[in-house]
Amino acid sequence: MWRFVSRRVRAASRRSESDGALISSQVSTRLFSARSTTRDYTIVDHKYDAVVVGAGGAGLRAAIGLSEHGFNTACITKLFPTRSHTVAAQGGINAALGNMTEDDWRWHMYDTVKGSDWLGDQDAIQYMCREAPKAVIELENYGLPFSRTEDGKIYQRAFGGQSLDFGKGGQAYRCACAADRTGHALLHTLYGQAMKHNTQFFVEYFALDLIMNSDGICQGVIALNMEDGTLHRFHAGSTILATGGYGRAYFSATSAHTCTGDGNAMVARAGLPLQDLEFVQFHPTGIYGAGCLITEGARGEGGILRNSEGEKFMDRYAPTARDLASRDVVSRSMTMEIREGRGAGPMKDHIYLHLNHLPPDVLKERLPGISETAAIFAGVDVTREPIPVLPTVHYNMGGIPTNYHGEVITVRGDDSDSIVPGLMAAGEAASASVHGANRLGANSLLDIVVFGRACANRVAEIQKPGEKLRPLENDAGEKSIEWLHRLRNSNGSLPTSKIRLNMQRVMQNNAAVFRTQETLEEGNKQSKLMTCWR
Repeated sequence: MWRFVSRRVRAASRRSESDGALISSQVSTRLFSARSTTRDYTIVDHKYDAVVVGAGGAGLRAAIGLSEHGFNTACITKLFPTRSHTVAAQGGINAALGNMTEDDWRWHMYDTVKGSDWLGDQDAIQYMCREAPKAVIELENYGLPFSRTEDGKIYQRAFGGQSLDFGKGGQAYRCACAADRTGHALLHTLYGQAMKHNTQFFVEYFALDLIMNSDGICQGVIALNMEDGTLHRFHAGSTILATGGYGRAYFSATSAHTCTGDGNAMVARAGLPLQDLEFVQFHPTGIYGAGCLITEGARGEGGILRNSEGEKFMDRYAPTARDLASRDVVSRSMTMEIREGRGAGPMKDHIYLHLNHLPPDVLKERLPGISETAAIFAGVDVTREPIPVLPTVHYNMGGIPTNYHGEVITVRGDDSDSIVPGLMAAGEAASASVHGANRLGANSLLDIVVFGRACANRVAEIQKPGEKLRPLENDAGEKSIEWLHRLRNSNGSLPTSKIRLNMQRVMQNNAAVFRTQETLEEGNKQSKLMTCWR
């Protein structure tokens, strides 16, 4: 095993050198004996200026920025980068470019603050909305193939919750898009840019825990190589968590099965706080029975929600914005229609989304992916029939608390905020609180590129490439290895998959669109019984 790992590490180093990379990371191998067994574990040590955990949009943008600033950077990902969940984003990315009508980043900020239920961090929102046009132009320069207007400008569509002139000027056309596959285009574009730089990728490495020293400084992560089972310690001056959301804590979610909140769990195990975990967004239009997302862009292009009686019920709940009201409003409205007996289908438990009144050429040009998804997962021809939809868990506004630089925040004994040295977070794993209690559609892709970039820029302000790293403590990572060993060798009566399914069902039934003290207490009792907690 020792020789095998050493060969792999040397080969990776040679590959990077052949690509013109300047390798300053140091690699060593040692053995660790778990206290509860005589078995030895192979530990491979790496040193980098910075390590990014996650290779979705936020992680790749952070890695690109770090490499551009000259930092020797490692990017750890449990998936091949282009399989990250950013690839599933459909609608687009908001920015006040003004390509369709006059626009202003301050109007975008107003909509974001309002859409957050006035619970967003307005400093962070201001930063995101002001940087948005610059971020989108940067993506265009990277090669993202945006949809275009007839005169060659980036096409921008209408999207829910977006207005002009501080809500007084009607619907805004602010959402830049690449048809309805914007996330796919963005992720592949960023991965292409990352490959131009000296970022060292560690693909199919599962990050297990942060390495925190006794002074509360983050010094990297310990990860499992899923190919051969070896353990790797990544020692770094800065660690950026970009591990995505925890949508799969619920039974029905639009997120991939890989969205399990790994970064949030690592932070919690390190004794650091998480914030706003109750702020879970339900997307109004997940395909009934499948959970697959039908983008808000479908309503932006003119789609209409109807109940079993054929009524355009959003006219009653949101007379001005109607079907383009913010997601929380639409989700609650749909749920109320179903609860009051006006749901569609044999069980009256879903709603119909009509696109069949739109011209087929518009559907083909603007919503090709939606048409295909509806055909595969709902058996529906969108040119002739409505799509059955239901509010489905879609996004987590809460997560690892950060400031607008991406630096992770903790709380001192006197209840004042302080920065966790060496640790940053971006994307859905983080909570800079730009989304407050409800994220506006098409602000998520903006969030990941703006704050991934912000993390890299902040590292450049506080750290120098090649700077000597503080030595690791002798027992760094050993508690994580003991925990992993116990997990690998546990023999309880319930398999992990059963515990997960039980907890997902409890979350779906007791902590969904509507929650009360009673349902939450009931769910808490059920989860303890189902998982045999003592």
